[in-house]
Amino acid sequence: MRKWVLLGTGLLFLTGATLVPSQQIFDRNGQELRAFLSPKETYYIPISLSEVSPWIIGALVAAEDKRFFEHGGVDSAAVLRAAWQNTQEGKVVSGASTLTQQLVRTLKPRPKTMWGKLKEAFGAVSLEQQFSKEEILEQYLNAVELGNQTQGVEAASLFYFNMSSAEISLAQAALLIGLVKSPTYYNPRTHLSRALERQHYVLKRMREEDLIDEDMYQRALAEKITILSQKRAFKAPHFVQLLQPLLPPHTPRVVSTIDGEIQTYAVQTLKNHLARLSANNVFNGAVVVLENYTGAVLAYVGTADFDDSLHSGQMDGAKALRQAGSALKPFVYGLTFEEKKLTPSSLLDDRDTFFEGGFRPRNYDEKEHGFVPVRTALASSYNIPAVRAAELVGTTSLLAVLKQLGLSTLQKPADFYGLGLSLGNGEVRLLDLTNAYAALARGGTFQPVQLSLEPQVYGGGNPHRVFSEKTAFLITDILADNHARMPAFGLNSPLALPFAFAAKTGTSKDYKDNFALGYTPRWTVGVWVGNLNASPMEKISGVTGAGPILHDVALFMAQKYPPENFPEPKGIIHRRVCTETGLLAGEKCTHTQTEVFDEDFVPPVCDGTHQARPAAIKIKSPTDGDIYKIDPAASRSSQQLHFSAICATQKCAWQLNGQNLPDTACQTWWPLTAGKHTLRVTCNGQTAQAHFEVLE
Repeated sequence: MRKWVLLGTGLLFLTGATLVPSQQIFDRNGQELRAFLSPKETYYIPISLSEVSPWIIGALVAAEDKRFFEHGGVDSAAVLRAAWQNTQEGKVVSGASTLTQQLVRTLKPRPKTMWGKLKEAFGAVSLEQQFSKEEILEQYLNAVELGNQTQGVEAASLFYFNMSSAEISLAQAALLIGLVKSPTYYNPRTHLSRALERQHYVLKRMREEDLIDEDMYQRALAEKITILSQKRAFKAPHFVQLLQPLLPPHTPRVVSTIDGEIQTYAVQTLKNHLARLSANNVFNGAVVVLENYTGAVLAYVGTADFDDSLHSGQMDGAKALRQAGSALKPFVYGLTFEEKKLTPSSLLDDRDTFFEGGFRPRNYDEKEHGFVPVRTALASSYNIPAVRAAELVGTTSLLAVLKQLGLSTLQKPADFYGLGLSLGNGEVRLLDLTNAYAALARGGTFQPVQLSLEPQVYGGGNPHRVFSEKTAFLITDILADNHARMPAFGLNSPLALPFAFAAKTGTSKDYKDNFALGYTPRWTVGVWVGNLNASPMEKISGVTGAGPILHDVALFMAQKYPPENFPEPKGIIHRRVCTETGLLAGEKCTHTQTEVFDEDFVPPVCDGTHQARPAAIKIKSPTDGDIYKIDPAASRSSQQLHFSAICATQKCAWQLNGQNLPDTACQTWWPLTAGKHTLRVTCNGQTAQAHFEVLE
């Protein structure tokens, strides 16, 4: 039996032709998500000659060009034989093209004319003079088209047998090489009997050329060939659409961050719950799962069914602009903690109020709850206290923080959103919002999402700190407090899980969107449900719509990543507080509980009066450092400055440059007077001041 030893030389592009590989995207465990067509509209995966099974090489030479290693590009004996046979039959029944000629024809197709054949022959001779037989053979095995848009033996072997061309058997190699003659006619997916007939011919030629012995020949004939019938991989389609445009051009193989097991579970869970929610006019949803430490996207489900044209399945719900509702509240309170305006025990007035511009928020339960601590206000998602918190820090500062957290779609100026920004009247994307929650899980640090492992591809932005570790922990501690959620959601809501889990929901005011987001120290899950055609849901809130999906995905994640408690950063202290005032418990306090604080901002000790009061007062207008100019063309009487302060009692004492002003309302007007001024306001025992200047 003859033996050949061929040396792999790596992929070469002979005759100046360029073969660009197909781009393949895999999950982190090596499972293919999707492959894209090459510029030639084929699936092409290059492979070096040294990696190809010797059976493929032997089958190819035996069936297509038995004197390949002997001729110089044109086989004169074969040409004479073909001419004689064709003359005898009166028609073309035999060809004489060598593998080198076939390669020239594949890389540079020419008309099937006499002149075209001569050019092909000259090209083959020239190729043989420039390159070794091994180099030519390697290029041929990569360039040959083998049906069903496969180009090269590697792509074909994976497509038909789901194995590399280095691993296939003698029988499989013979079938594969049999397709060279006519990939369409011998297509094993549609004409397996024809393909097997051609396979038998190839095996016979290998036996005749003494490349295999009789036992090998008989075993190969008897081997049962199974051709894969499934479609090409088409997994995580919305994620692939997100990643692929960000990759460097002509990157052949990309390992993404997706975990196929988590992705599959998230898709099926979303489908199951949407089937339940369809009775409430809910037909779309999306799920994002992030690894906190790296920002890696572990699962990305844009819609439950990409092929559902009736419900816009090809639209990406994870990238769609949706109103976040109460899901932005943690960042409002985070900013008040950061600016030392509130603590978790601070009391906020949850009573019906008209805010600036006539804005009048209502709670989801249509009730007022009096003075409530920040912990309860955030965990139970009361609206009025959240607006009061936003009023303390200002919409401009809040918008800046949200953008630092990666919510870049909030492009309007702060005045456009107003205080309603605290209740999520701006449009955000689920992917961005999930990553903003992951910033809390990381201890207040923003990090762009990572989409691939190698080459590493990230979403927009650079890592930076938004909140201190202490602020992030305080927010996390509240969001993980199931007892604090109880007034609004009960003890057994979908947000209650048997491990440390910080969670929040959000529903837009028109019931077109609802969100549920939750995190542990290791991972963050974001869920959105609604309708991509913007039709409203019926009787669905975040806790009944997106919440159960979050619950199930979180339980699954806990199986893969053992739950951990949230680490308590240095500088967090635990103190008893008076529940009636929100202050540190004094000797006369009978109703107390333990609360957590940033050691740098702790409320004073309760003096025993037990009168509820807010933790801070703030001058809204003018702001410190403002400069105004009197307009000489306008009437002096019409040029007045609006003095405005935030105070729960709505009764203020004003002083301007040390002189008391008569008005006791927390909003008043003052006629402009040139000079530098100091404005002070006192409310409920607390004082704030601002300096401003009026130019003549």
